[in-house]
Amino acid sequence: MSKWGRVRGHRGTSAVNNVNVRSMDNKRRLLVLYATDTGNAQDVAERIVREGERRHFATALHSTSSYEPNALPVEKNVIFVASTCGQGDPPPMMKNFWRFLLRKSLGEHWLEGTEYAVFGLGDSGYQKYNLVAKKLDRRLADLGAKQIVSRGLGDDQHRSGYEGALDPWLVNLWAALRERIPLPPGLADPGKDDLSSTKLDSPKFRVMYHHAPPVVKLQSLTIAASDALRAVQEDWTEHQRARVILETAAGETPRFIEPEGPGHCPDQAVIAKMVVNRRLTAEDHNQDVRHIEFDLGPDAVKYYPGDILTVIPWQNPEDVDAFLRRLSLDGDAYVTVEAAQSERLCSWNDPQLLQLDPVKVRTLVEGVLDVSSASPRRYFFEVMSNFATAEHEKERLQYFATSEGRDDLYQYNQRERRSVLEVLLDFPSVQIPLEWLLQLVPRLKPRSFSIASSERAHPNQAHLTVAVVEWTTPFKRKRHGLCSTWLSKLDPSQGEVHVPVWITKGSLKLPPPSVPLILVGPGTGCAPFRSFVEDRVVSSESGEVAPILFFFGCRKQEKDFLYKDFWHSCTENYKVMCPKSGGGLFVAFSRDQSEKVYVQHKIRENRELVWRLLQSGAAIFISGSANKMPAQVTSAFEEIISSEGGVSREASVRWLKQMELKGRFGVEAWS
Repeated sequence: MSKWGRVRGHRGTSAVNNVNVRSMDNKRRLLVLYATDTGNAQDVAERIVREGERRHFATALHSTSSYEPNALPVEKNVIFVASTCGQGDPPPMMKNFWRFLLRKSLGEHWLEGTEYAVFGLGDSGYQKYNLVAKKLDRRLADLGAKQIVSRGLGDDQHRSGYEGALDPWLVNLWAALRERIPLPPGLADPGKDDLSSTKLDSPKFRVMYHHAPPVVKLQSLTIAASDALRAVQEDWTEHQRARVILETAAGETPRFIEPEGPGHCPDQAVIAKMVVNRRLTAEDHNQDVRHIEFDLGPDAVKYYPGDILTVIPWQNPEDVDAFLRRLSLDGDAYVTVEAAQSERLCSWNDPQLLQLDPVKVRTLVEGVLDVSSASPRRYFFEVMSNFATAEHEKERLQYFATSEGRDDLYQYNQRERRSVLEVLLDFPSVQIPLEWLLQLVPRLKPRSFSIASSERAHPNQAHLTVAVVEWTTPFKRKRHGLCSTWLSKLDPSQGEVHVPVWITKGSLKLPPPSVPLILVGPGTGCAPFRSFVEDRVVSSESGEVAPILFFFGCRKQEKDFLYKDFWHSCTENYKVMCPKSGGGLFVAFSRDQSEKVYVQHKIRENRELVWRLLQSGAAIFISGSANKMPAQVTSAFEEIISSEGGVSREASVRWLKQMELKGRFGVEAWS
């Protein structure tokens, strides 16, 4: 259990709304449950709660990690908002909830008195688009619940993003609920996008200023700390306190994964020392890919091939200063934050958490609020309109907050990836109070990287393969990924560099040494497979191991053939990828010839070798960009199974599905 305990709570209805619904029938209670990974599903859920309160529903909001699923049968109306991660996976916060719903003991009448609606958030560029919402919808129906309205599926590929499907879905939802549950006499339903008659909601937070700084006891280091190490630990400790202060005030569950031990959750992060940061790609190549090595310290953090190393990036101090100046905030002022409602909304395992020490405003901004890379969401613009003093700015912001202005907002905001700071600079008359900023500015999110090393090959170390993210917006504005750019600029040759990190389980798991492997990892997708191959090399020094086929892809042999020397070394002298041992290395250089060649072409070219390994029980793992590669590579394997095995294409699809169920087929992909 995290030292901060486990929360059970939710944001309730506003005080005004409680007066309206106190005497109403329980039918007007509306429970909204969300499962989020990046925060979008939570944003949608909060919007549903706001609109529900304006329509005089008694609303309750929970994450799927803070709600007890065995209470579902007593609910009359439940709205689910669920994201799909990776290749059809539920967000981590939903996994226990989903396992509960899959219990066979629940039966087909378990939710007979409950009516529900599901809205999913996904990306049609992925093979298993919105699979979580689709499966949830079917399962709720199987348990006896009745649909209020057909499920909605938000698509990041839509020209307006997921809101392109959300807006019409909400219109249908409120119409269906109005028909089923008429308003009591004397109450009116607000009109569509009626911002003028709907006054600003009350903020969720109350901010209190303090004159004296807190007395903070830092955890003692297990080794004699250098000034650089101690400075990083002090900053990290303060950032963690700031996060917990906001999580406490919001009634959120701070941690939903039980840590295995030190180094496996943010509360127990390891302050790792960066020892190597070198460029892998040629200096004149347009893509900067870095090889980074961390020393995890003498108290070795155990990890396994396929595991993930996670960090929270540091923001540019100049952006933090600009944000504070723009909003006339005193960064050195000390504040505490609590729920704006007077009633206590959540119960804690540790009552001492209710007296959290003050923290600097600057610490809240630099450690919790993503002011320099995340784009604000639509509600941000609606709230801004209430604080704009220039009439032309107010009108534009109000337009952005309507359904009619949705596409224009998407072009202005999401397509250009404008940051919170940039938006605020575009509307200089807007002065938003701190309590609203703490509610509206997206949180600074952890970034996860596949570990590119074997702990057995590199004791006490973890290696990363990091592509520095750069792109140009439709209006030709240069953009840079916050975390990858920050990491790329850390230079251990110029002095000590320390980064708080922790390790979590990845979606890929290395099978026993006796299982042959077929690995497909173009670009930085090779990172987890460097870990796999290194671990197999160590195993081969003390016994027999099965062969490995590795399919790698890049643009040019002389520019971005990542870890070329390592891969070639593993093909020699009967090592794990040596052709004489049944293994092989196959590289697709897509731009070294007139016709583009990709990994799926190399797989088809070597179909007999692939089929031979599949017949001997090989496992297939794919890692890399989620754009088209996973689907095209999977299709190549289906084709080989069908042609070489003499079965139908449908049967080859089932073959791979059975492999997946047995842990012998896996995909790790990212946008």
